[in-house]
This record gives sequence, C-alpha cells and structure tokens, in this order.
Amino acid sequence: MGEWIQTEIKRYMAGPENSMEKWGDEPAWAEPLVGFSSGADPLYMFYKKDIGDFYILPHEFMKHKYRREYDPSQLTVISWILPQTEATKQDHRKETHFPSERWARSRIFGEQVNVKLRKHVVEILEQNGYDAVGPMISPIWKGATSEKYGFASTWSERHAAYAAGLGTFGLSDALITPKGKAMRSGSVIVDAVIPPTSRPYENHNEYCLFLMDGTCGKCIERCPIGAITEKGHNKVLCRKYVNMTRQYVPKHYGFDGYGCGFCQTGVPCESGIPKKE
Repeated sequence: MGEWIQTEIKRYMAGPENSMEKWGDEPAWAEPLVGFSSGADPLYMFYKKDIGDFYILPHEFMKHKYRREYDPSQLTVISWILPQTEATKQDHRKETHFPSERWARSRIFGEQVNVKLRKHVVEILEQNGYDAVGPMISPIWKGATSEKYGFASTWSERHAAYAAGLGTFGLSDALITPKGKAMRSGSVIVDAVIPPTSRPYENHNEYCLFLMDGTCGKCIERCPIGAITEKGHNKVLCRKYVNMTRQYVPKHYGFDGYGCGFCQTGVPCESGIPKKE
C-alpha cells in the first residue's frame, strides 16, 4: 500500500495540476519525497505536550471527521516533501531583499497545488475503502500561540515529516530534507497500517551544520530582516518581513501574493543534506 500511495502522489505531481500558472504551465514543484509514520508514534504525544494542549493528534482528526473512535496504532500519517524546482531556486538565489516571482508563485499557486494534492490523496483513499483526512484542510486546523514557541498551530506538517524520517530542523526552523530545505510539505492521515519509514537520525537538528558543530550560519546572512541569529529564529520579525512582501508582490508581479524563503536558498542545505567541509 505504501508503494501504491507513493506512486499515486508522484503520478499526480507529474500531471497538469502541478503548475505555476505561467511560463507554459511550468511545474511549481520537482518530484516529491514520500514517507510514513504511525499514528501511535510517541512523537505525536510529545508534540502535544511540548508545543501545547491545542495540538491535535492523528486519531483526533479522524474522530472529528468520521464521528467514531480510532486506534492510533491502526493509523498512518502519510507525509510528503515538494522540493522547489531548479529554476525557482536559481532565481531566488540571486535575490537579496524581496522574493523572486517564481518563489512568490510557488508560495501561492504552488500551495494551491499542495491543497489539491491533499484532497486528491484523501479522495483516492476513500474510493478504495479507507477513512482518511488531511489535517491542514480539516475545519479544526487553525493557528495557535504556544507558550514555549510563540506562533504555532493545531498540526505541523514539518513535524509529521520529521516523524516520517524525511528531515531534521535547522537554525531557521526550516526542515532540512534529502532534497534540501527549499521545499513545502504536506500530509494525510489514513485508517490503515503502513510500515513506518525509518528515521536515519537521532537528533532533531542533526542535518544543521550550525546547530551540530557551530559551522555555517549562512541562513543568518541571507535573512533580509535579521530574523535569524545565532540564538535561532525570531518568528515575530520574520512575519513582519513577510507582511511587507504583500505589497511588493502585487505591485511587481501582478498577483495577490507574498513570500520570503531567503534562508532556504543560497545556503549549503538548499538542495540536500549539507556535508561538513
């Protein structure tokens, strides 16, 4: 079943829905990575305790949709990574103050593709007799404030991807994956047991050169507003910059959008897991 889901996700993303809606329907994303974690993985309960009681567990999302109880051990969280294309990374790498058009389009039209993918995966699973829900498209998903971390939400697709062995977190809070951290993530929960993907790491910061041995720190230099320092990621300052781009993108590119992503390009972890020099 895991192979079937991976094949279906890759097939969908190779189709016409994966579009920037410009440049001859240029793809918004490169080929996805797919991983799986158990709904009973202790990490999910840890997230709830660490991030806040508002965090919703996999079986709670399922219960809300189908109005019945679910055994967490019988659930699987399907996670995927949508890597930025080489064209998008190349364009954005050159920028220093405001997002490139390709990057802004991937944030808006690319995320619309991601929403369609979540809905598609849920649909094909239900058509084959499986209960399924996309947490990010569930009516109970919402933003929240964590006493410990500030801006948060009732579900994190990056944390689900970490549980599925798809990457670890860096200084900027972004997930560094085998395809790099220039990406977006997605997830769907299904009432089926699929063998979990192995986690080839022991530390949640294992792929970040700065956090592991004090080298690199290139994302600090790339941030246009100084929201990343040796102490970590300032979410308030980061959001302030993103809101500024809501004026720049419509004026320069002609669509209602925004974006940043400077810490995801022009850095050693842009397109893969960085290696120590």
